[in-house]
Amino acid sequence: MAAISLRKVEETAPALVSLYKSAGISLTKHGLDGQRAAVYLVVDYSGSMKPYYKNGSVQALADRVLGLSAHLDDDGRVPTVFFSTDIDAVETIELARHQGRVEQIVSGLGHMGKTSYHLAMDAVIDHYLDSGVTAPALVVFQTDGGPINKLAAERYLCKAAKLPLFWQFIGFGDPTSRQFDFLRKLDELDVPGKRVVDNAGFFHAGQNPLSVPDDVLYDQLVREFPQWLSAARTQGIHASS
Repeated sequence: MAAISLRKVEETAPALVSLYKSAGISLTKHGLDGQRAAVYLVVDYSGSMKPYYKNGSVQALADRVLGLSAHLDDDGRVPTVFFSTDIDAVETIELARHQGRVEQIVSGLGHMGKTSYHLAMDAVIDHYLDSGVTAPALVVFQTDGGPINKLAAERYLCKAAKLPLFWQFIGFGDPTSRQFDFLRKLDELDVPGKRVVDNAGFFHAGQNPLSVPDDVLYDQLVREFPQWLSAARTQGIHASS
């Protein structure tokens, strides 16, 4: 059973009803019906991301993540981290006021910098630990390239493997770009040599993320989550209650 009912979504965010339904189908397909999880969104605010903000790709991703979150979390809110060289903002995107929310947030931000994953990861970890939630977390982490500090990003991912956080990376841009080699490496880091469980996945949405069908996107966002949940339970990784 979904955390938030279809009726509630129809009342609070009617534009997201089709996304909510599509997300539900993917969750059921992957054995996640009734699963609870805190959902986070992390979005790249580096300079090369400008076209994806301008054409609505980032807002569309936020809407899709909200549609997914409504099944997993009952508060109707997705904590969202905007990052570049540093943390640009930590905001909340919610069902009731989702339309145009990304544009509203970025209109108050400054210079679009470079790409530094580990600071964004640290912000998510801090938020999760401070929130006191007892459910695991699914973190949708969007970027259009590799980080300026690869060693720090890898170290944070490996340390975070001991926490109930799964990182689903999603790439925007040219799939053949060497920029994404590092994300593929993160996805395949050795277990247990480097990290206690496989706590990350990677999906490339291409140069036109808006063209990726909702059902395909949702399948990719939750595809590896069940295996991680099982592995985390086996290793005794869970949120403190």
